Amino acid sequence: MGVTPEPDRPPPRIAFLLSQLGAHVSGRFAARCQELGLTPSQAAVLRLVGRTPGLSQRTLADRVGTVPSRIVTLIDGLEQRGLVARTRSDTDRRNYQLHLTADGEPLLAALRHVAEAHEAEILDGLSPEQAAHLAAALQALSRAHHLDPEVHHRTGPADQDDRSAPPRGGGEEESALSDS
Repeated sequence: MGVTPEPDRPPPRIAFLLSQLGAHVSGRFAARCQELGLTPSQAAVLRLVGRTPGLSQRTLADRVGTVPSRIVTLIDGLEQRGLVARTRSDTDRRNYQLHLTADGEPLLAALRHVAEAHEAEILDGLSPEQAAHLAAALQALSRAHHLDPEVHHRTGPADQDDRSAPPRGGGEEESALSDS
């Protein structure tokens, strides 16, 4: 005999299905970022710097839940490519402020298009009403677990994107844009 769910309880395995779908979504997004010459971590940094010009490296590290040295490595790479610029803070010379460059702006716009196409692909097969219900349920769960809707934190081992980074513990920034 199979287990019949109680009327007031959702069917079991929701956490597994969310994990399975999350892994699929992350993998697809990483492939889309690669087409732009970015890793998901670089895409996340570009997005946050683009949304918050003048953000400090320290604040960025705190925001994504990673060590400052990891942010320095990411910013170094983006700066070498001419996508992000560091400037000394006028108020605290120990800090650098981050800004997108003229080359970074169109890449961020391309990234937005990638994120929109990615979301459309992932939601393909759901009606607009189902997508709205799913979004509301996921937002409620995110709030209940005190998650920041702007960042995606690592919960597993380092991925290929981060092989050159120093070892890190759980709960650190992994990748994806929140609107991906």
